Amino acid sequence: MTVKEIMDTSKDKMTKSCQVYQRDMIALRAGRANPQMLDRITVDYYGQQTPVNQVAGVSSPEARLLVISPWDPKMIPAIEKAIQKSDLGINPQNDGKIIRLNFPPTNEERRKELTKVARKSAEDTKVAIRSIRRDAIEQFKKLKKNSEITEDDLHEAEESIQKITDKFIKDVDDICAAKEKEIMEV
Repeated sequence: MTVKEIMDTSKDKMTKSCQVYQRDMIALRAGRANPQMLDRITVDYYGQQTPVNQVAGVSSPEARLLVISPWDPKMIPAIEKAIQKSDLGINPQNDGKIIRLNFPPTNEERRKELTKVARKSAEDTKVAIRSIRRDAIEQFKKLKKNSEITEDDLHEAEESIQKITDKFIKDVDDICAAKEKEIMEV
């Protein structure tokens, strides 16, 4: 492997870590209804586990309400059951045609808990990013040991991977700060 290949692989892994964190933050309930909250919920659709958003239209007509309109009305009980089993903590209400999810406003204590969850998840993501950096530096050192690169190349590669790491850690911090602000809004 060359220095460039190691850098590219590391950058890809860091990007994926950031994307996973961002997806987790979108799914974290902050008192506002967000159609992406249902992305991880799957329902049995003719023997296949299928995401809710692929068997129904999901909209948010109000800040604290999600409306799920199944394309096949026979899917309503299955969707309701999947939502009840999920970690959303919301009880669905249906009128035979659509399912409504009312999100109650979160209290101060719950908002503080959610910010702690967001921070812990951010810290875990940063640890993963630093681990990717450490692996890359070890690979650079192997290249140096095998005389494939010079001492200067090693130093330059370490500086470059550190800059990339710093950028991704800043991205995670920015995502976390935005989510905390969203959570703490009343």
